[in-house]
Amino acid sequence: MATDDDHKYTFTVYTGTRNRAHTLNRPYDSLRSQTFRDFEWIVVDNESTDGTEELIKRWQAEADFPIRYFRHENRGHHGSSNRAVEEARGEFFLTLDSDDGAVPEALERFKAIWDAIPADRRDRYSAVTALAVDENGKPTGPRFPSDILDSNSTEIRYRYKVLGEKWGFQRTDAMRANLFPKVPGYTGMMSSHIVWGPIGRDYLTRYVNEYLGVVYFDQPDTLTKGAPKDLTRDAIGETLEARMVINDLFRYFRYDPLAYYLKAAKYSRSSLWAGRSLKEQLTGLSALPARLLWLAALPVGVAVYAVERAGLARFIPGGEHRGIAR
Repeated sequence: MATDDDHKYTFTVYTGTRNRAHTLNRPYDSLRSQTFRDFEWIVVDNESTDGTEELIKRWQAEADFPIRYFRHENRGHHGSSNRAVEEARGEFFLTLDSDDGAVPEALERFKAIWDAIPADRRDRYSAVTALAVDENGKPTGPRFPSDILDSNSTEIRYRYKVLGEKWGFQRTDAMRANLFPKVPGYTGMMSSHIVWGPIGRDYLTRYVNEYLGVVYFDQPDTLTKGAPKDLTRDAIGETLEARMVINDLFRYFRYDPLAYYLKAAKYSRSSLWAGRSLKEQLTGLSALPARLLWLAALPVGVAVYAVERAGLARFIPGGEHRGIAR
């Protein structure tokens, strides 16, 4: 396991994968074409059975940059990210999904943008985030309010209303201090905001209106890009993210009360899918404003859960025996 004193590279580029041998050429080819070469590529494999290990070994033999491959039992994307953060030898940690790419100048521009932050203020920052386009060159979301904006992920979402796919790096030491929650046996989705939200309480991110990432939407199983979610599999991750927002980041409530109300409803709805009682939901919130908001949104959350549960019980054979309709 690397430490914060083990920086050998400027960037650690991390890709988590599970049976994505057919798309891994996208991040690989993007890294081969980078104009900035001081980086390593870490690939963490969640028990792929499609020849991923053999593919990576072939690339390790031919690539002119270091490729480090780790294979472990399926821990979900969050578990793989934690493993990569722990192993990273780069000063900065950049996630590049297994089906995505980047423009050739991406790492060069990220480094230049970081270096442009005044040296005497740089310790207040943890990240740089840029824009992305899809496989057809179309922007994947709106631009930031100004070409250079210093903010954080929560303020960007709730104050400035900037959504859509963005792409950037974090300081590795900030990531190590804010790992994804470790939930034994859980392999469902966890929003990256679970990590970026707490980091944003301590550090700034520099947001720039430059298109550096390339996001592909052609994979039907890419849950983070709009595909239907498994309500039971992802319930714990959705519960943790919703709780973090309403309990720990309530200071942004004034910018978008409706969004926070719906997040509180999501907390109750996802908690119910995760098997957590109303009492457990309440005790999971330590802040009084969060508890009051949860109580106000509880009827909506319970109603949505009831409708979803009825639908799943009706259309999934044996659902009541698999914990889907309880």
